[in-house]
Amino acid sequence: MDATAAPPALRTAHRAAGDAPEIRLEGVSKVYPDGTVGVAELDLTFAAGELSVLVGPSGCGKTTTMKMVNRIIEPTTGRILLGGEDVTGVDADRLRRRIGYVIQSVGLFPHQTVRANVATVPRLLGWDRREIRDRVEELLGLVGLDPAVHGDRYPAQLSGGQRQRAGVARALAADPGVLLMDEPFSAVDPVVRERLQSEFLRLQETVRKTIVFVTHDIEEAVRLGDRIAVMSTGGHVEQFAPPAELLGRPANRTVADFVGADRGLKRLAVTPIEPADLEQPPVVGLVDGLAEAGATLDRAGAGWAVVLDDAGRPAGWLPAGRAAGAGTVASAVVRSDGAVPVQASLRTALATILQTDAGWVPVLDGDRYLGVLTPSSVHATLRRSITSSAYRPTARPGTGPDRR
Repeated sequence: MDATAAPPALRTAHRAAGDAPEIRLEGVSKVYPDGTVGVAELDLTFAAGELSVLVGPSGCGKTTTMKMVNRIIEPTTGRILLGGEDVTGVDADRLRRRIGYVIQSVGLFPHQTVRANVATVPRLLGWDRREIRDRVEELLGLVGLDPAVHGDRYPAQLSGGQRQRAGVARALAADPGVLLMDEPFSAVDPVVRERLQSEFLRLQETVRKTIVFVTHDIEEAVRLGDRIAVMSTGGHVEQFAPPAELLGRPANRTVADFVGADRGLKRLAVTPIEPADLEQPPVVGLVDGLAEAGATLDRAGAGWAVVLDDAGRPAGWLPAGRAAGAGTVASAVVRSDGAVPVQASLRTALATILQTDAGWVPVLDGDRYLGVLTPSSVHATLRRSITSSAYRPTARPGTGPDRR
């Protein structure tokens, strides 16, 4: 058995980026016999362990570019290097068994159970039956399908979202370092699509593949991608950049038109909260006297104060008009449950502000209060991030507490 057939150790821990190869395209083009240019002289590097998105209008060469990586389509000119190895020098079937592939229509074999579908590539590689069984069980759990419930069902017995999950599990079965995904979530309804995107992002944080992801949807590209390549008709790449840079500084009119006039709103989703931009209004405690709180507001010249409980967590706010009398702040506080973690994006912060009556939102580091964001501070943070030369988007935009 050759090295590509050896089953990896089962993985549930974070995969190191070094386990996933870099993909480099050098002068790659595809010209069809009738002279049609599908892809024109591409020089691109898809970084190891990152999710790179190809986005653009129909016919711009997105899928063609992706299919040339595993030689479903052969390039006319140029080289494609997978971990430094020219893919044209590798047997095509062996190459494809090293690369996971997920497509819009899923492509599950209708006459096979989910277990059998997921086991397809390990079985072709000659894995031991126990190793295949253990790997299938692990992957079904990883993608959110209960093996006891879904393992023996056939594709026709699954929902659209469940079929997509099974397709992802099958693509991951032999633990390939590379995953190619061609509009995998576009055939399901918007609610299921958002859930699948969230689950896939969670999965990528665990397995850390080098992923090339094709979509026509800029919103999906911004949400999922570490870097985004905007392609235009004729197979040209107009810009290849992180989402924040793409939205903040489109390279040309073609890119600006494609990402849309509302790119500033899209950028909110990939711009992190900056602790330095938080406002620091007066702070009072629930057990403080109202007269004492009123004096605090007078000294600050403020119209309201953040109220903290005994543990230092936000409990609401105190308008200046209620900071009088003989009681404590607890008797006059305006309760508010809205808060965002400091790891969240500006989009989440602004959405929370709009859902509350206060007009601001407290920002927390765990349970620790850091300050507040207001619409004006959200605007200031966004504008500074656009004009800054150093882009620092959220860690995989929307991961952790901010991904929904």
